[in-house]
Amino acid sequence: MEFLDVVFNRRTTNGPFRPDPVSPEHQQLLIRAAAAAPSQFNSQPWRFVLIEDRDTIETVARISGESMTEVMGAGTFFDRYKKYFRFSQKEMDAQRSGMLFDKLPALLRPFTSKAFTPSGQSLMNKLRVPQTLGEENRKLVAGSPLLIGVMLERGEYRPEELSGFYSVFSMGAAMENLWLTTVELGMGIQFVSFPMEAPHQWQRIVDMLRVPEDLELMAVYRLGYVPERTHRPAIDWSSRERKRPSQFVFRETCDTPQEGWDQDVRPGSA
Repeated sequence: MEFLDVVFNRRTTNGPFRPDPVSPEHQQLLIRAAAAAPSQFNSQPWRFVLIEDRDTIETVARISGESMTEVMGAGTFFDRYKKYFRFSQKEMDAQRSGMLFDKLPALLRPFTSKAFTPSGQSLMNKLRVPQTLGEENRKLVAGSPLLIGVMLERGEYRPEELSGFYSVFSMGAAMENLWLTTVELGMGIQFVSFPMEAPHQWQRIVDMLRVPEDLELMAVYRLGYVPERTHRPAIDWSSRERKRPSQFVFRETCDTPQEGWDQDVRPGSA
């Protein structure tokens, strides 16, 4: 696959993976690609823990599902992120950012306009939507053949100093390298983010992985090979839209938006 095809075909995998183990060769390629990323002063602050043990993956899956149920049931997740939720193509076309919930059970569709109101939250709880989503999330994580925990060395990651920014920036570059490599290998990847929304749940993962004091666990991802036919969860979203260059690019100074670039020039877009 050509490099630009890899870049423009990068996606987050919301659905299940094939059960096949990720080959040792591919695991090593992923990590070597990550390690090829740039870092300030070549500090290479990243550390990775690869997890294939089924009991560990099942435990992380339960923690993730419980976390999703907890934060969605309490309404804190929607309070934090409601500005990114879209429930119609028209809304997505206007914003060109966020997540379009284009797959919802018929029972919920009439209530999307009230999704972020107290009455909407109460209705979702009565319909056990948080439990449904939590169980879907648990199954997705549990069905993953590989998890990768991403850590930063605390000696480099000092959030109160510039080194904190440099470390996070470097980690982002490393993860983008790894993510793009999954495309080349016919794999998918997804951020297991919900435990981070509930700090006590995140600490359970930190303890289980025996993360030492000199490292900070920053993220956990699930990975696997993508099936030929994908099955979408009961509640699902897409996030393929991107803002037009005129919305985020400026010329010479920030007073002048870039003009003339909104027509797509990506390979195969004509």
